[in-house]
Amino acid sequence: MSSSDSDDDMPLAQRAAQNVDVKPASNGAAAAKRPAARKPSSAAARSSPSSGSSGSDSDSDSDSDSEDDVPLSQRTPQPKAGAKRKKPAAAAVKKQPAKKQKTNSGSSTRPKSGGKGGGEPKWTTLVHSGVLFPSEYEPHGVKVLYEGKPVELTPEQEEVASMFAIMKETDYMSKPTFLKNFWEGFKEVLGRGHVIKDLAKCDFTPIYDHLMAERDKKKALTKEEKAAIKVQKDAAEAKYKHALVDGRQEQVGNFRVEPPSLFRGRGEHPKMGKIKQRVYPRDITINIGRDAPIPEHPYPGQRWKEVRHDNTVTWLAFWKDTVNPKEYKYVWLGATSSFKAESDLLKYEKARKLKDYITDIRKNYKRDWESSDVRKKQMGVAVYFLDKLALRAGHEKDDDEADTVGCCTLKVENVECVPPNHIKFDFLGKDSIRYENTVDVELAVYKAVQAFIKVDAKGKRKGPRDMLFDTFDATDLNKELKGLMDGLSVKVFRTYNASITLDRLLSEMEEAEEDAYAAKSVDAKKADYDRANKEVAILCNHQRSVPKTHETSMAKVTEKLNAMREEIKALEEEHETALKAKGRGKNPDAIASKLSKKMAALEKAELQAAVKEDLKTVALGTSKINYMDPRISIAWCKRNEVPIEKVFNKSLLSKFHWAMDVESSFRF
Repeated sequence: MSSSDSDDDMPLAQRAAQNVDVKPASNGAAAAKRPAARKPSSAAARSSPSSGSSGSDSDSDSDSDSEDDVPLSQRTPQPKAGAKRKKPAAAAVKKQPAKKQKTNSGSSTRPKSGGKGGGEPKWTTLVHSGVLFPSEYEPHGVKVLYEGKPVELTPEQEEVASMFAIMKETDYMSKPTFLKNFWEGFKEVLGRGHVIKDLAKCDFTPIYDHLMAERDKKKALTKEEKAAIKVQKDAAEAKYKHALVDGRQEQVGNFRVEPPSLFRGRGEHPKMGKIKQRVYPRDITINIGRDAPIPEHPYPGQRWKEVRHDNTVTWLAFWKDTVNPKEYKYVWLGATSSFKAESDLLKYEKARKLKDYITDIRKNYKRDWESSDVRKKQMGVAVYFLDKLALRAGHEKDDDEADTVGCCTLKVENVECVPPNHIKFDFLGKDSIRYENTVDVELAVYKAVQAFIKVDAKGKRKGPRDMLFDTFDATDLNKELKGLMDGLSVKVFRTYNASITLDRLLSEMEEAEEDAYAAKSVDAKKADYDRANKEVAILCNHQRSVPKTHETSMAKVTEKLNAMREEIKALEEEHETALKAKGRGKNPDAIASKLSKKMAALEKAELQAAVKEDLKTVALGTSKINYMDPRISIAWCKRNEVPIEKVFNKSLLSKFHWAMDVESSFRF
């Protein structure tokens, strides 16, 4: 779609779409993560991104919400052993879309070029340098001990042994699944007839000690030596950091190919410990402009797996994950690119549009609770759970996938009815994070769930491992949602819930104190924001285990606070003495000024300590990056004279540059 010059000059978030519904941004990136066949289909590969670059499975802070990102219509559910799902032959009665309600929330906006996929050209010329491969392994020659005797290893064997040795002091060494998977992979690398027959008889300490010594050497480098290494690293990466899109320089996301390592996953992942193999050019598909030079690589004699010239997508490269063959690693343009900015705006506008439909949607699902049609009743309860609890959709897993649960894959054992109208949920959510929550529900929902627990749609009694909702799956739920609002999905529901909750909580804090709120310190306001962010994170189950260093860190904080209190006490005594001296000693005004500054510093430190303790089990970043409309936070900062840098780090300031011109009066 073309845009006028005036539109080009206007901030992205302020362009109004007159009488046009916001079109959903293409979500095909994640669709390519789980293709039905081993080889990526052209449809999967041509899908456009919904998130930033692919990253490490264990180190990424972002929550790409991979289950929600995959279009439900493109998933092929795989029945899991022990989880029986029965679907009636009768088709569901299609609901009428909820009637849009008029509000005074302002018109929707959209970018100058739509995020719609489906074959629309997104660029004319594309030039980039491909991907950066990790260095080849350099053998160190340190031997592993087997039954106390040193055993010489080949470079390939030594590399895998070193992957294992470096984790010697981690919790993974006590996890049977990790040890079992590693041993299976290590046996293959060792080959038949090798002297090493039992992992339990191996001692990797010599290799571990060597690796720790090398790490200490790096830490001991001088500032100048570290700077020189950084210069070399930056020079090697420079050409990969940007791409030219229609002559415009755009930042590239994660252009690095991961080095071989041991897969960790999150939570109790069944594949933890498996060897992540080295990726070569022959494994990677490149997408680039037809007239652009093909990127070079450091492996003579090899060719890229495929070179495409598909201008309907914005990915630059992809390859199959070596541990999870259904998933693909993609290289996208960075979070600050114009494509990502437009996609983000469309995502939040779509979620924002839901508030115009939510009243009728709630009327619909409440009506379904009373239906004699079991499928309709189950669907009504499921949509209620999405609305009230912001649950993920949930998709059935293969046996080698982490057995995590969402709304559609709740089993009888995951829910408990507690009189008079409470439901207790207990299951492993995304990344195997435990979701444990007891909620008050409508009495009709309570009675319906009691019935769903006992028998299925055909009247057969259920067991603990049977599905709570046995008449539909995530694909059906997605179709149901689209019938309620064009483009509505489980992730849109989660984005709406996260954003509307943040908007409400921040507004309530401001209204509760009225004029007095303006007089609060910036740090106190920031603490209010973090508390609101925490509630959103809990709603979305973005929780984490208490960091191992938390207790030690808090002990140091407490020690510092006590020292500050002692210093203030001494200053108070000194001030009192100066007042009694009546000018013959120290200046009491100077002491009072110093005392005032120290007390303000103590108040700030105490506030920070309280917030740190309060947030120890909550991950704030995920909801801030993926679910909370950034315009809510920016408008709140502007209204309350809080520097935006207090709530958004440098990375998020760049990512959400499109939202910076929002008015302070903005409400989601």
